[in-house]
Amino acid sequence: MTTSDVRQHLAEHLTRLWRYGLVLSRNREVAEELVQSTCVRALEKSAQFTPGTRIDSWLFAILHSIWVSDVRARQVRLGQGFVESDELPAPDTRELDDTRLHYAKVMQHVSALPEAQRNAVFLVYVEGFTYQEASETLSVPIGTIMSRLATARAKIAQMVNTPPSVQEKRF
Repeated sequence: MTTSDVRQHLAEHLTRLWRYGLVLSRNREVAEELVQSTCVRALEKSAQFTPGTRIDSWLFAILHSIWVSDVRARQVRLGQGFVESDELPAPDTRELDDTRLHYAKVMQHVSALPEAQRNAVFLVYVEGFTYQEASETLSVPIGTIMSRLATARAKIAQMVNTPPSVQEKRF
């Protein structure tokens, strides 16, 4: 694949890459840096892309790899760069306020998940990756993705079905 082909695909996926960077880092500035680093690396390594495979999966894997390297290098402090779920953009559905409230509650529950589960949920349920693509992106076995999703679904179901007063005590 040529560098100009990669540039075109990068332009098409910038928003999705930024959103994934935000899910990983929980910090807008860090998300922007991750996307910039991903773009540079993708352009530098464009010859390594395998034609016939999903370029978005390849780009997400690059972004994830950069994130993991940065976390290891900086030894990120607990809670650094947290973005409250209210600050995450709600979909512009122009529907009833109940829909937005429901979305905000779901995002709050997803944000409360451990990073590994949050990443799996984002890749599979938001970005539409298959379990196999998510496992390749995160460099973990497919069974691990399945386990993380099952655990995440169970935790969210428990949070949704638990009265708020009990939830507040747990968090």
